[in-house]
Amino acid sequence: MIGVLSGGDSSEREVSLISGQRVHSALHDLGERCELIEIDNLDDLIQGLRGIDTAFICLHGGAGEDGTVQMLLDVMGIPYCGSRALASALAMDKVRTKTVLRSKRIPVPEACVYQPGEPMEKFCREVMEKLSFPVVLKPCRQGSSIGVKISSEESEFMAAATEVFSRFGSLLIEEYIPGHELTVGVLRHNGKDEVLPIVEIRAQEQFFNYEAKYTEGRTQFVIPAKLDERLTSKVQETSLAAHHAIGCYGFSRVDLRLSKDGIPFVLEVNTVPGMTPTSDLPQAAAARGITFSELVKIMLETASQEVTE
Repeated sequence: MIGVLSGGDSSEREVSLISGQRVHSALHDLGERCELIEIDNLDDLIQGLRGIDTAFICLHGGAGEDGTVQMLLDVMGIPYCGSRALASALAMDKVRTKTVLRSKRIPVPEACVYQPGEPMEKFCREVMEKLSFPVVLKPCRQGSSIGVKISSEESEFMAAATEVFSRFGSLLIEEYIPGHELTVGVLRHNGKDEVLPIVEIRAQEQFFNYEAKYTEGRTQFVIPAKLDERLTSKVQETSLAAHHAIGCYGFSRVDLRLSKDGIPFVLEVNTVPGMTPTSDLPQAAAARGITFSELVKIMLETASQEVTE
């Protein structure tokens, strides 16, 4: 019996529920014995896993994506799709991800991290000395662009920084990279990691925020992205390198900004990508000729594969 895990108590709960329902429906159409397990918090999980032989994780953000659920499944001896606990924990932490990618010479935006207890005014002054406006403010451990803000001038910057830290308990400030917003799916298929067609995201908003991600009609997805062959190869190679640097397995989605001078800067790596109708990984797979049901089947197969990376 395959258990599709959805819901959870993170800020991405509603997205998770949609992903879970779609994956469950696809598994049912494939003739698999499956059960949709909707949980409210981790206390529900062990009870929900009774009778489950394999887990398909659709828990976005929080414990479902930070390695906690993966570690629990490891302890219980239940195989699951995708990246294992360590890679999941690393990818969820934007600061640690940035450190690892930089050590592998993979381009990442310059950034400053707020240390709790430090005077916010002093921190903001240091940021303004190091980075130029506009800057991107984000929590260190959130997905779906939740909590992300762009500040364009000094008069609003400190208030925005204080708000993000107050809401989420962490604060990362990055340089804003003008250029193309891209996302690249990596999928293990027929025994090797394959880079899917690049998705270029053209959002009506200033950036690809939560509403733009999950409201149909708010964003134009160009697949494949209209890049020349050289840039296409460069972006795909960088994405695959990021996938491997973090230790991802089976599948991931790498978010990037392609600067005007052709440098692909990695923003983050997602180990449990969304599976909603507007999510990027299913759209990229479709452009590759892989239907949603086929994608789910390929992802499911990673639960029974030995992780060698």
